[in-house]
Amino acid sequence: MAALAAAATPAAASEDDFELWLNPSVATDLDDDTGVELETAQRFRDDGRGRTDTFFFRLWLNQKVSKALTASAAAERRINHGGADETRLIQQLSGKSGIVRARVRLEQRFVDRADRMGLRLRTRVGVTVPLADEGRWAGFANTEPFFTLSSTSRGGDTGLTGLRSSIGMEREVSERLTLSLGYLNQRSIDRNGPDEVAHAPILGVELSF
Repeated sequence: MAALAAAATPAAASEDDFELWLNPSVATDLDDDTGVELETAQRFRDDGRGRTDTFFFRLWLNQKVSKALTASAAAERRINHGGADETRLIQQLSGKSGIVRARVRLEQRFVDRADRMGLRLRTRVGVTVPLADEGRWAGFANTEPFFTLSSTSRGGDTGLTGLRSSIGMEREVSERLTLSLGYLNQRSIDRNGPDEVAHAPILGVELSF
């Protein structure tokens, strides 16, 4: 079975800062326990505050360890207009138990012309709760802190450097189509100044075929 997913995230960090994130992906199973996914993202930004457009291509290999756990690895190439392109290697373990969903991700970041490799840990925990007896409606909420273990620049921030949280609802329209609508709050933590906070609606479409 293959699946095609897409999400659009208009994000505004302030009155004069607007972003549009697109996140289409396609996935297919190689066997009962193994699958591959090509994930892409296009992030269009107002460059008035020095934030440039970003695009990435990420290839995942997913392996079911048990009914509840999946181990994954990925390679990513990220292109930032204006330079400082980046390559990432990613290892991930995700799982679920009842309504609880959790994920642990470790990223090695290689930024072009940076001082050194960056190392970042991203953990996410959340819930998905059925809202109707037939199971077609569900609510979800999750939060994901970003821990920078090693910055790509000497003297850069380490520790808790970001927090991404979302809440929303999804509707299983059919066995092949699922729609979702949610809200995303993204906080960039700056130890030398005020945090930067973005608020965004999320629209999602998942199609299996």
